[in-house]
Formats: sequence, C-alpha cells, structure tokens
Amino acid sequence: MRQIAINCEDLAAPFMETHCHAHGAFTAGRAIALLDVDDEEQTARMIAACWFDSWNGANVNMHVAALPGRRWMTRDFLYTVFDYPFRVCGVRRITGLVSSTNFDARRFDEHIGFTLEATLKDAAPDGELLEYAMFKQDCKWLNLRRGLPPILGGH
Repeated sequence: MRQIAINCEDLAAPFMETHCHAHGAFTAGRAIALLDVDDEEQTARMIAACWFDSWNGANVNMHVAALPGRRWMTRDFLYTVFDYPFRVCGVRRITGLVSSTNFDARRFDEHIGFTLEATLKDAAPDGELLEYAMFKQDCKWLNLRRGLPPILGGH
C-alpha cells in the first residue's frame, strides 16, 4: 500500500543524497516522501521524496528524488508536495534548481508546471544551473484534493 510520509527527514535525507548525488546537502529542511508499505512484512520502501529548504517566508527551494519510472507521480503525492509549501508554509513561489544537462529533471519540472526563470552560468559541476519557478497562482496541483492515502506523522 502507498503512504505519504511527512516530517520524515531522517528517512528521506539518505535517499535524497543517493539519488541527487549530493553528499551532506540534506541536513536542514522538511521532507515529504512516498512509501510503498508492506504491512505483512512490516517494511517500507521509499519510492520518491521532496525536500524543502531555504524557506524565507516568500520562497522555498524544492528538491525531488525518485526511483526510475513514473509510478510515484500520483495526483495525491503531487497535491501534498505543493499543498505543504503554498498552504502550510504560505510561500508565494517555489524555486527548483536543475543542471542544464539533467534533461529528465528539466522535462519533469516543465511537465508539472514550473517555468524557466534564469540560467546561472558555471553554477553546476557540468555547466549551467537552471532556475525554475512555480508560483502559487499557477499551481494546478492545489485543486486536486482527492482521497489521500494515510499520512504518517514524524516529529
């Protein structure tokens, strides 16, 4: 069964570091994860996670990591990861930074509604860093509230 976990930074940080190739980058922030839970074996496998950091009241940075494939990109999960920054934290925008050579991440960001805002030259190990933005008024995912899977509370 799929479950959405909130406030699960201890679980999500190693997953984020492995899938984002960023050792030590995920030490401060908030995480939301999608878990595949096997009640019989009492195990849970992380499928995807979003990490939010650098919140300043108006903006928060969002990082996404997932297992290969699109099975994790459910409407409920997308609703939850956009509801948190826009409605719970009250930001007006979300910023996502993507290497210009990460075509999968760029396609994902654009597909879910982020728009390219700026190019930062020589800001990524392999070239340019692209800055994407999602503004609250443009976020279609906030209108999708449906039957969410159980949400686990962290700390």
